Amino acid sequence: MVVRMSDNSVDPSGNTEAFRAFTQNAPEEPAAASKTPLILGVATVAVVLVALIAWLALG
Repeated sequence: MVVRMSDNSVDPSGNTEAFRAFTQNAPEEPAAASKTPLILGVATVAVVLVALIAWLALG
C-alpha cells in the first residue's frame, strides 16, 4: 500500500518550464554596506592615539 501526501509546493526541477521560471526570477542579493564610515572611524582613532602619545612623550 502506497500512501501519497499532497505537496503544495512545486519542485522547480520537476519540469523544464518551472525550472526556467525559477532561475529567471531568482531574488537579487542586497548591496553590500559601505565600509567608508568604518575606515574613517579607525583613521580618527589612530590619529587621536598618535596625538595623545606624542603629547605624553613631549609634555
